[in-house]
Amino acid sequence: MAKQTGIIKLKGTIGGISFYKTTDGHLAREKGGVDASRIANDPAFQRTRENGSEFGRAGKGGKVLRNAIRVLLQNAKDKRVVSRLTKDLLAIVKTDTTNERGLRTVQNGNLSLLENFEFNLNGKLGTTLFAAFTKAFDRVTGDATLTIAAFSPTVRIAAPTGTTHFKVVMGASELDFENETSTFENDETAILPYTAANTAAIVLTASLTVNSTLPVVQVLGVEFYQEVNGQMYELKNGAYNALAAVTIDAL
Repeated sequence: MAKQTGIIKLKGTIGGISFYKTTDGHLAREKGGVDASRIANDPAFQRTRENGSEFGRAGKGGKVLRNAIRVLLQNAKDKRVVSRLTKDLLAIVKTDTTNERGLRTVQNGNLSLLENFEFNLNGKLGTTLFAAFTKAFDRVTGDATLTIAAFSPTVRIAAPTGTTHFKVVMGASELDFENETSTFENDETAILPYTAANTAAIVLTASLTVNSTLPVVQVLGVEFYQEVNGQMYELKNGAYNALAAVTIDAL
């Protein structure tokens, strides 16, 4: 592909060249490729169809997860989270040893590979929160818990410039990839001052279905605020909020 330069940026197709806009700028490429009907029916493209089918399942799986944690994700994501998540889920699909190639699924793959996935590369949890935390999911009771001992925010949280306050958030979701549904519960602290003084101990709990047989993902995040004239504003529209998958529990 080629990158468009100059004042005038084109969109559309001219003389077999497609012009389009992406997050990387205005690009151009030659239009072409194999006819869709041939890919769908020609035995020579069997592997292509298998790869496409599994890629599609990974994409749908990513949508299930993103929709499940939308309440928290809308405040902590980067522009490439969709493609990054799809890539990781496709790798998980390929670990499925139950189904044949082309029929492999997310739910039968090794979902633990998703643990520590960062939803916002602009503000990673791993380089934001340095307070030790304990997390757990009890499948019998359905309770997902997270505890953090008292800590000094300015020592244990790397906050972006301008931060005056912060909040710790936690959520847990049951994911039914096959039926493309989910359940979600979350808990959070109050908006706390970003100072050197120790916080109180933090205990967050989210209750899911008792004895669930579905995979469960627990996420942890930190949101940043700036106080102006007594009002709290999300710092830079949440661009540096952190959110990561900290627990993956699959039967």
